[in-house]
Amino acid sequence: MTVILLRHGVSTSNTAHTLAGRSPGVELTERGTEQARTVAERLGGLPIQRIVISPMLRCQRTVAPLAEKTGLEPVVEQRLAEVDYGEWTGRPIGELLNEPLWKVVQRHASGAVFPGGEGLADVQTRAVAAIREHDRALAEDHGGDVLWVACTHGDVIKSVLADALGLHLDGFQRIVVEPASLSVVRYTPTSPYVTRLNDTGSDLDGLVPAPAAPSAQSGPVPGGEIGAAGNTDNGNARPSDSL
Repeated sequence: MTVILLRHGVSTSNTAHTLAGRSPGVELTERGTEQARTVAERLGGLPIQRIVISPMLRCQRTVAPLAEKTGLEPVVEQRLAEVDYGEWTGRPIGELLNEPLWKVVQRHASGAVFPGGEGLADVQTRAVAAIREHDRALAEDHGGDVLWVACTHGDVIKSVLADALGLHLDGFQRIVVEPASLSVVRYTPTSPYVTRLNDTGSDLDGLVPAPAAPSAQSGPVPGGEIGAAGNTDNGNARPSDSL
């Protein structure tokens, strides 16, 4: 099962350099709207079976063109909502740099709890649970490999990627996830595989689920190849086109 983790496009809060958090009504900028159309062009030809989104408006706007192109109704998942930054919500980033908690967020994320909000460890727990539950449900419904999209936020995506990479949450700030970027995780019965990270390129043919191959191996093999004949548990894995 393969999930495309899509970060929302550039928002008005991004350009204002504020911490949007769960502030209502945060829209995409003109650039963000353009990115949403590009995402639909990139993903529209893939056999996507489900679109799951954060309840935040900027995520709804980001997937709207893709939903129209695929005919899929986005499923709102509360556990993929933006981090509840509590009293930090809406504040300028430049101002937050002077807060003692800022260094904790950067260096010891697992111990960071936002005043009046939630802890980043709790964010990872809820987000990973949501992704894995949707993935299992799709596997049960379709009885085979399925490609699906989860549109959410930067810190949420980074926490899911850290889990998939086996990286401690304290190191999740080393992962870069730009607006409208794609990061891809292939979940198998034994292990997740991150096949793309912060991808803003164009070639996504490698995400199309491959036919079952009984002789395929279950993971990377010596020399760097993925499985037998270049696949991972019958699903293709390609190097990322990271920027």
